[in-house]
Amino acid sequence: MALSPSVTNELLRQLDHRPNKKLGQNFLIDGNLVEKSISMADLPKKMPVLEIGPGLGTLTERLLAHGHPVYAVEIDRRLDAHLREQLASYIKSGQLNLLRADAVKCPTGDLPEEIGDFAVVANLPYAISSAWLEGLLGSGKLPLRMVMMLQKEATERMLACPGSKTFNALSIFLQACYKTGGKHAVPGQCFFPAPSVDSVLLRMDRLENKFPFPKDVRVLIRRIFTQRRKQLGSLIKNENSDIQEVMLSWLKRQNLCPTIRPEKITGSQWTDLARCLSEKS
Repeated sequence: MALSPSVTNELLRQLDHRPNKKLGQNFLIDGNLVEKSISMADLPKKMPVLEIGPGLGTLTERLLAHGHPVYAVEIDRRLDAHLREQLASYIKSGQLNLLRADAVKCPTGDLPEEIGDFAVVANLPYAISSAWLEGLLGSGKLPLRMVMMLQKEATERMLACPGSKTFNALSIFLQACYKTGGKHAVPGQCFFPAPSVDSVLLRMDRLENKFPFPKDVRVLIRRIFTQRRKQLGSLIKNENSDIQEVMLSWLKRQNLCPTIRPEKITGSQWTDLARCLSEKS
């Protein structure tokens, strides 16, 4: 179960640790949400789990108790040391693999190259959620399922539809590989310290016909979305001649007018562009 606010505060005092806002350190103090995360994930027995930002280890312990091998990535030195002491028996047995690293740079932690299906279950540090998720989508290792605690606004951007103000490059990349499997609203008072924003526990299930965007296409689409309000025809002129040729042909193929803005183009149309570019290269 999650630690109470007073116990969490006392433990942090003993560790001489102040929650780092830049790292998005807000510790879960609602035990029901720990169990909710696990029940939403509904994982097969012994499926490996990747956890980003285990913090004080509340969720980690429950995942281990359910028999899952856990690969956790924690950047904070004090929290890493605490976890190594608190969960030493699991580390010794090999059930817990704990890596002290920047999860944005190591989005899949120490997951073995040969590993098959795995899941992500994590209270993601809000400061890195988007950057980490894009890194995961480009890693070549796509989990079967993800249950993530996210800032509500971040969730809205990830699930945004074409034409909306929040539709962005990550919306395209994520929705090409995953569908929503459920959401659960989480108020700020479920954390210590309480963030000034509401959160959402989100489940995402991998699509059978998933399409991971190649790195060069992700870079191109991100670049285009930095000027999302401009007409695509004018943005194409900033690219090299080979890309210009493919994109102009793609616009005709999709019956899209060059005056269209990037945010109006659907995910499937962006996927078609990626395939066109791959055929050209």
